Amino acid sequence: MSTTDNERSELFGSMKDAMPTHNVMRDDFGFEVPVETVPLPSGGKCYDEDHPLHGKETVEIRAMTAREEDILTSRALIKKGTVISHLIKSCMIDKKVDPDSLLAGDRNALMVALRVTGYGTEYKVEVDCPACSERSKHSFDLGQLPIKRLDIDPVAQGQNVFEAQLPVTKAKVRFKLLTGQDEQEIMVASERRKKQGQRSENLVTQRLKYSIVSANGISDKSKLEMMISNLPARDSLFLRKFIDKNEPGIEMKSWMDCPSCLEHSEVRLPLGAAFFWPDE
Repeated sequence: MSTTDNERSELFGSMKDAMPTHNVMRDDFGFEVPVETVPLPSGGKCYDEDHPLHGKETVEIRAMTAREEDILTSRALIKKGTVISHLIKSCMIDKKVDPDSLLAGDRNALMVALRVTGYGTEYKVEVDCPACSERSKHSFDLGQLPIKRLDIDPVAQGQNVFEAQLPVTKAKVRFKLLTGQDEQEIMVASERRKKQGQRSENLVTQRLKYSIVSANGISDKSKLEMMISNLPARDSLFLRKFIDKNEPGIEMKSWMDCPSCLEHSEVRLPLGAAFFWPDE
């Protein structure tokens, strides 16, 4: 499925001109693999001065090819849970960028952009109706997914640290936005606990433990874990909502008309196998 200019969303800028040297694909086969400019939802605000994306609002990627399809089907990478990191690394123009160091929201923006470059904006997938729970297949336009940009400032430019005051305990909490590395570690820890027959820690608690870096100036990890586990529910809910509201990324939500109950509802788009393997 090809992607026309009209199909491209705000995720993309213009294609780059090829270098004026002999290009096998262009000169011998008559086509080139395009390069796209993708806006970063974070605007590069959270990357330190040594990071290649420090202060950068966009990043360049190469369109997906058959080479990336090999990555997507690699059993070894699937087992390790590193498929997306390898996919991003393969298509990133600036090879100094470590995909695991990217904020989760920036990674998601790149993932959607890569999917669009490879297979177009149409995404056909089964979703459950929020009103009646009936499952049906719908077509969504990935090109219409809005970018949620970072609207709050970190405590200092180039730092992935933000501050909020909790409503009940009045604690001043500093937190970070999760990176690809953080999410990988959370997944690995959860899988390890399952294999050892231990009760898997609640994902909400796990994410808070990775997000919170200090509370009232205290950064001792063991003390923070105890504090997080004993947070009043209202404080926990406030912080989770605050992070969710301000975390940059792609809004993976769209609207559907249920064929069963006829309700017009907003749904979250699933990121399953069909995302990178369209059925046509």
